[in-house]
Amino acid sequence: MTNSEENYIKVIYHLSGVSPKGINTNAIASMIETKASSVTDMLKKLADKKLVSYQKYQGVNLTEKGVFAAKMIVRKHRLWEVFLVDKLHFSWDEVHDIAEELEHIKSDILINKLDAFLGFPAYDPHGDPIPNELGDVKKMNKLLLSEAKIGQKYVCVGVKDSSSDFLKYLDKHKISLGTHLEVKEIETFDSSISVFLNSQFISISNKIATNLYIQ
Repeated sequence: MTNSEENYIKVIYHLSGVSPKGINTNAIASMIETKASSVTDMLKKLADKKLVSYQKYQGVNLTEKGVFAAKMIVRKHRLWEVFLVDKLHFSWDEVHDIAEELEHIKSDILINKLDAFLGFPAYDPHGDPIPNELGDVKKMNKLLLSEAKIGQKYVCVGVKDSSSDFLKYLDKHKISLGTHLEVKEIETFDSSISVFLNSQFISISNKIATNLYIQ
């Protein structure tokens, strides 16, 4: 696959988690930031390679071959993020764009050796699961902070939004994976949440709470 084809496969894979019945071209175009007509042309190419099943006006789904290919791209991306954070000491808000470039490296031997070098990590720096070389993905029972209950204690295990701005916000308030917190109050007016963490009380907006995974 070309780098562009790999980008499409990965986007369809991520969108399929939200809409498993079929992804429409407009949703893909929005993610890729291109025209719907360009998406249609690419989907025809991917269908010819047996990576997607596509019928006009009925959406697109990855084939079994396409799902495995997408998982391998995601695997490379997330392993490189672990390497950048753990070994090169990048912050977690810096690694996504670099990993976007590194994920297109084609060598399976390199990626498998990288996996072993890192100690076969199950999750990336943002808490997302890393597929193994067979495409198996470890599942984690988690919920959003916005779904938490008053009086309960939780630990932060991931982020739904991995944008630099969001991660910098979390850093500013010393919230990271493994941070323990206790929900003290939920405002009925705006659903903001008062939590106790790092020996202090902090108010977290509903927007933040809907992008932070806890367990």
